[in-house]
Amino acid sequence: MFYRRIRRRRKARPRSKTQQLHYLEHKEAARRVVLVRLEHFNQHYGLTYGRVSIKCQRRCWGSCSSLGNLNFNYRILFLPPELQDYIIVHELCHLAELNHGPQFWQLVAEMMPQYQEYKNALKVYEGKVVTGQLAVK
Repeated sequence: MFYRRIRRRRKARPRSKTQQLHYLEHKEAARRVVLVRLEHFNQHYGLTYGRVSIKCQRRCWGSCSSLGNLNFNYRILFLPPELQDYIIVHELCHLAELNHGPQFWQLVAEMMPQYQEYKNALKVYEGKVVTGQLAVK
């Protein structure tokens, strides 16, 4: 007899009132930063994107949908500028390549030749986001 493994979903923890207020307080500032830098880097790439959303995500810095919509974590605002730029370029390049193959990394390297350093540096901040310790400017 075969047993199927049952995959259990984690229950989403509700956000505290202070987390919601922090998000709402900084959402538009994050949107302004992202849009300005997105426009700057897109002058080089010349890609077409749809909606740009700022979200309150626990583990993800950004994402790109197959429809060309870009999503960014509002906490991008609290990262150093070079890491902000890396995340924005990373998601912008996903408009051309929806995977992390060699061609994708070549696109990223056009604007961020030191992307490996930024990728590693970002891991330090990921733990702080998950635990809620990311320092506010």
